[in-house]
Amino acid sequence: MPTTSGTLDEDHPHEQPLAGVVHDNVRHTESFTVVGNHLVQHKELSLLAIGLSCYIQSVRQGTSVDIKSLAARFPEGPTRIAAGLRELEKHGYLQRTCTRTSTGRIVTRTVSCNRPGHSSGGGTREAASRPSARRAAQEKPPPRKRLPAVPQPSCPAPALLQAAVDVLTGLRRRDPRLLLSATDAEHLAPGVAAWLEREVTPTAVRHALTENLPLEPLIRPAAFLAHRLTAQLPPPPPLRPPAPSAAAESRHPLQTCDGCDRAFRAPTPGRCRDCRTDHPEDALA
Repeated sequence: MPTTSGTLDEDHPHEQPLAGVVHDNVRHTESFTVVGNHLVQHKELSLLAIGLSCYIQSVRQGTSVDIKSLAARFPEGPTRIAAGLRELEKHGYLQRTCTRTSTGRIVTRTVSCNRPGHSSGGGTREAASRPSARRAAQEKPPPRKRLPAVPQPSCPAPALLQAAVDVLTGLRRRDPRLLLSATDAEHLAPGVAAWLEREVTPTAVRHALTENLPLEPLIRPAAFLAHRLTAQLPPPPPLRPPAPSAAAESRHPLQTCDGCDRAFRAPTPGRCRDCRTDHPEDALA
């Protein structure tokens, strides 16, 4: 008989072998798990341990894979399953640690490694850090809502804003509930400055902000004050008539002063400015 120089797979890789397994495979596109040959062809693991590792790698995170749960899922008893899990731990396919929860309960945390020796350790660190991250998120206070907008002065001069801050910091003397932080006072200061700019005295501003306060606790005193500064903003003061200018006086006709015969410009006859100063009764007339 003629002899061959190699195996059937080497000489004719596409021909079916005369003996052994023949693969009739279909490519999976959903509901599949990738398992390495280093596991399924492991020379030291038992078939039970290999099967357990394949099952554990196929389930979703959070699935119970303790001895009791696996014994309820498969016909093998707890003793054989425990031995298989110990094999997987020995060869690095499984890591089991005992952890105490916040309630004092001891639980077993299981980490499945699909390629021992090449894991970045992210699963263990992620599992260990997840409870602390969750606690940090729970302990972190929710972000505060922004304070309502307040009126703005037409000319925010530093002296005006400082006077407004002084008004705000003095409110706590009227009512301790109106104690403000530096940030809240900085936000409210332009609103108080707008009142002061409208010729409202600091005492009047304090009275407007502190009168008829509600009896219940003020949860956000800064928001309450911002509402009052906006809702009760007084109207601008009336415009004063402008003082007569030198140009307007120059258009008046010349008059002769009744007191010193000096010529001066005025709309009507009378005394000049110097004579009116010497005779106050004429100035009042």
